[in-house]
Amino acid sequence: MDMQEKYRQQLDISYSYHLAKRMEKHRTNEELGYRTAGSKAELATGEMLEQEMRTIGFPIVHKDAITVDAWEFERAKMTFLNEKGEEETIQLGAYQTNFVTDGPECYSVVYAGRGILQDYEGMDVTGKLVLVDINQRDEWWINYPVYQAHLKGAAAVIAAQTGGYGEVDERALNAQDIAGPSNAPAFSIARRDADQLKKMLQGRSEVKVLFDASTKVIPAQTTYNIVGEIPGKTHPERRIMLSAHYDSYFDGFQDDNTAISMMLSMGKTLLEIGYQPENTLMFCCMASEEWGVADSQFDWSTGAYEQVFTVHPEWRGSVIADLNFELPALAHGTRARIRSTFEYVSFLEEFLEELPSLTGAYPEETRITAPIETWSDDFSIAIAGIPSMVNDFTGGSFMETNYHSQFDNDGFYDEDVYRMHHELFGLLLMAIDRTVVVPLDFSRVFRKAKERLDSEWCEKTGADGQRLLRVLEQATATAQQLYAKVEKTNRNARHADASAAGVENASGLRTAETDDAGAVNGDFITCVQGTDTVAEVPAADTRKLERSLLQVFQQEQDAYVRIDWYGNVLFPHGILQDRLQLLEGAVRNLKEGRLSAALRKLYEIDSNRYAFLFEEEVYRHFTSYALDQSADRLKWGTGRIIGFENFFPVVTGLLEKEKTDCSDFTEEIAQLEAAYERQSDLYRKEIDTLCVQTERMERLLREAGVEFYGQ
Repeated sequence: MDMQEKYRQQLDISYSYHLAKRMEKHRTNEELGYRTAGSKAELATGEMLEQEMRTIGFPIVHKDAITVDAWEFERAKMTFLNEKGEEETIQLGAYQTNFVTDGPECYSVVYAGRGILQDYEGMDVTGKLVLVDINQRDEWWINYPVYQAHLKGAAAVIAAQTGGYGEVDERALNAQDIAGPSNAPAFSIARRDADQLKKMLQGRSEVKVLFDASTKVIPAQTTYNIVGEIPGKTHPERRIMLSAHYDSYFDGFQDDNTAISMMLSMGKTLLEIGYQPENTLMFCCMASEEWGVADSQFDWSTGAYEQVFTVHPEWRGSVIADLNFELPALAHGTRARIRSTFEYVSFLEEFLEELPSLTGAYPEETRITAPIETWSDDFSIAIAGIPSMVNDFTGGSFMETNYHSQFDNDGFYDEDVYRMHHELFGLLLMAIDRTVVVPLDFSRVFRKAKERLDSEWCEKTGADGQRLLRVLEQATATAQQLYAKVEKTNRNARHADASAAGVENASGLRTAETDDAGAVNGDFITCVQGTDTVAEVPAADTRKLERSLLQVFQQEQDAYVRIDWYGNVLFPHGILQDRLQLLEGAVRNLKEGRLSAALRKLYEIDSNRYAFLFEEEVYRHFTSYALDQSADRLKWGTGRIIGFENFFPVVTGLLEKEKTDCSDFTEEIAQLEAAYERQSDLYRKEIDTLCVQTERMERLLREAGVEFYGQ
């Protein structure tokens, strides 16, 4: 029986399930849960996981201290006389802000609709609790109405999710990262309770309540990422990383207890079957993923960012992959997906082709999708220079229904899906461990960058698109040739290992020959030399080739990975092309007198989609804090948003003219045309920069291939 089959047979899914349930023990709020960044509950859970790793038998276990803004949410209860004159107490959730009462205190509750600027006309909310409705999926994030209420003098916002999140039940509370300042307090209320308060407010300006709350943000506190290691027998300096986060909202059974427990169960199983990895395996329990830095647009994934940028920057160049896990114990759509950086897609597709039948959990087969997204720790890890992937978790209804609510429990638990993920990623881990050169195929990202390049915009702006096109085509060809050789090197080494051991290869087929490859040992690796010959080379040479490949991966992250205002991962030239098209269209519409059409286009430009609904100070704050803070506050968002244009005066000016039927848009057209010229200039510079960066990457790949494989 080979190791893959031993692994599958030894898996104990009940262990994983019960460990996930045990993680619910420590909580900041005794009734609701919450295991938040830097809190006593997070620290206690980290200690529990450290002890669990030692009990499992990880040869190396360590705690890595990181600095985060901590959040302790102990309570939030509101008491009032209901319509029947009976005293009623309701439970509220909270966001990462400061609000502490000395026991129950009397407040007035007022209703401000969606919490936009016009909802405050004729209202005095000073010192009051402002009830608002919100749909964070289809409209704006919680920070906008919260900060608007703060500027109006409100004591706090009480937000009811009308859709988008917490749809499972009218009793559902919701929690998200606040992405705003800690001195603008916010709480979450169930739709059922919000409806009751709104009914009581009919015909009245306010309702008196008693409010008892304690939520505290404490800057610059120490928490810990917990790491268990299984040292590699052949190349201990070469590392493979697994990661999941152990902070949570409410009980966090799916998000992310089951991911932590699956990861540890995978390590436990490998140890039990006597698996000796070629490379060091690191099982990383990450703290503070849900939130960890106050008043930042990029306030989640703090623990992972700190781990790879601050605590262990030396992992860059030695870690060949990160397998990140999120919500692995329920079905997300009709098929399992591995979401990966572009560079690992070819290897993963080849891995799936050789995969044996796993536990049946999805009606359709597993697929690979790219690129990764900003919503989980794998993004922070990737931009640090470590190629990453994650079980795709954003499909299906769970995100709209149970996610980040008190209904994130084992009601959605699917044991077959959970077992399948244990099997899939355990076998994938072994497959990556068997590689001798990191299997990165750069041709996909070069090709995608080429596909996104619009020759029409290059011509309109005078950008040297033809040069970039040639460079990307050459880089694609070089990358394809090099990956073919790397893939054959890995295949030869895999077959040689299987032949020497007399066991089955990764595809499950008995290997009688080794594809012209010799045996592999700790000092030499069999590889393809030139086009037809096979030779053994020192393993140190493969490390040199691998460092070059990982260096190119880092350069690609720096050159190609940008985000828009909503965290979508995009190419820089793609962002600028879309912006130019919208600007050109808006100017044309204004010249034609089509104001509504022009406004619709301007709303789509980065942060302008809904900013005009709030006062300018709200817009200014949430623009400045995403662009003008230091890297220790911006974390993984540092430098990723490019070419921002402040269109708030233009949009609000046009809206005023719409009210008065004014058709003179001369001033606004001039402002937009000036912005168009600035964006055109930026586009030309970006194309030139991409040419230089891509040429450098192509040259490094070509030289690394020639040095290792010859002509």
